[in-house]
Amino acid sequence: MPLAIYVLALGIFTQGTSEFMLSGLLPDIASDLGVSIPDAGLLISAFAVGMVVGAPLLAIATMRWPRRTTLVALQLVFIGAHVAGALAPGYWILFATRIVSAVSYAGFWAVAVATGVGLVAPNARSRAVAVIASGLTLATIVGVPAGTLLSQSAGWRAVFWAVAALTAISLVCSLLTIRESAEAQGEARSAAAELRALARPQLWLSYVITALTFGSVIVTFSYLASLLTGVTGLSAQWVPAQLALFGVGALLGMSIGGRTAQAHPVGTLLCGLSVLVLTSALLAVVGDNVLVTTVLVFALGVSGFVTNPALQSRVFVLAPGAPTLVGAGNTSAFNIGNTLAPMLGGLTISAGLGFASVAWVGAAIGAAALLTTVWAGYLQHRTAQPGTAPRARAAV
Repeated sequence: MPLAIYVLALGIFTQGTSEFMLSGLLPDIASDLGVSIPDAGLLISAFAVGMVVGAPLLAIATMRWPRRTTLVALQLVFIGAHVAGALAPGYWILFATRIVSAVSYAGFWAVAVATGVGLVAPNARSRAVAVIASGLTLATIVGVPAGTLLSQSAGWRAVFWAVAALTAISLVCSLLTIRESAEAQGEARSAAAELRALARPQLWLSYVITALTFGSVIVTFSYLASLLTGVTGLSAQWVPAQLALFGVGALLGMSIGGRTAQAHPVGTLLCGLSVLVLTSALLAVVGDNVLVTTVLVFALGVSGFVTNPALQSRVFVLAPGAPTLVGAGNTSAFNIGNTLAPMLGGLTISAGLGFASVAWVGAAIGAAALLTTVWAGYLQHRTAQPGTAPRARAAV
């Protein structure tokens, strides 16, 4: 893999840490700014909404920019937003900085994946995507716990400063490793041409699979700490270890998926989703058993993220004429699942069904993703019948 691929992963790591770090900072932020915990929690929702909207908007706005220029500019905005957040005197200014951060991060995601895919041979695209996306997995394993510890010792504002500093390092590395010559093809593209290339039903079906698949794992993960303490009976001090175990499983799943997704994208999705549905259902049924739950938390990470490289790379095959917007659409799809699925889980908890109910929600969403993937596989098989043009076969 080119060094630039790992630099892009570093950028995802630094910014991805910011995406999830508020889960450990909410009490301190609420206390410091004089707001309730639910109000502080809206900062997380603001980030998710910014991700959904920001990816396609920035992809279009920066379409004619060289990709290195785009990546650096988006990181500069991200750094500025975090400096402003660290200095924020009140809640609403911090709220605004979270939206700006999310919009720039979403744009970075989309352009980073498109850049990474363009830097490697076609048969290495899934692995390149897996390496880039592993930055987010490392953020959950290393970045978020480290941010929580830093907050406990130096305050939540120190975490914002640390993220800004790490992103600045990533920016310098981007300048040094990503060459403009690798972006020549992207410079000539127009938004109108890429929008026309998106007009494929199979692509939008893939976006649905992306939203459902990520929603299936994130709904359980969002309430995993509550499930572990309220259902499994673990003490709070063991929760970070369980979350880290999930992250290790996710990293392993990403590695496996990166090696299988290029040749067998639909098969990778079917296998991963099948295990994800089974794991979620078992968590709902036997979540009171500590040993079994520990194994299932690891399996949830593996099955939830083994699908990621296939979800990320397959869309570039479905719409090769839209290398920037197709990734932006997929980023939005991921965050639609990230936003709506936890809301569904919250509704079941509010209805008095208990924390285990969120695992049933995950199983149900995963089953919907599995059925949708079966339909996508059927379309692939039908398109690949004798007499179909090679280009059409590759595009499903």
